[in-house]
Amino acid sequence: MNSKILGIVLIVVGVALAYWGYGVYDSASAQVTRAISGDTPVEAYAGMVGGAIAVLVGLLKVK
Repeated sequence: MNSKILGIVLIVVGVALAYWGYGVYDSASAQVTRAISGDTPVEAYAGMVGGAIAVLVGLLKVK
């Protein structure tokens, strides 16, 4: 597979993953949990950080 195509796919998947992670972070159940206990769901951080890493790797592959 061409490196540029793989980079573009990683960018698209990374953006989608980060968007999903933010959706989990901003959900009503997460807001209630944060208000009561102060904890944030691990899925939110995993999605946002994983998405950011995928986008960065994708950008390096496109260069």
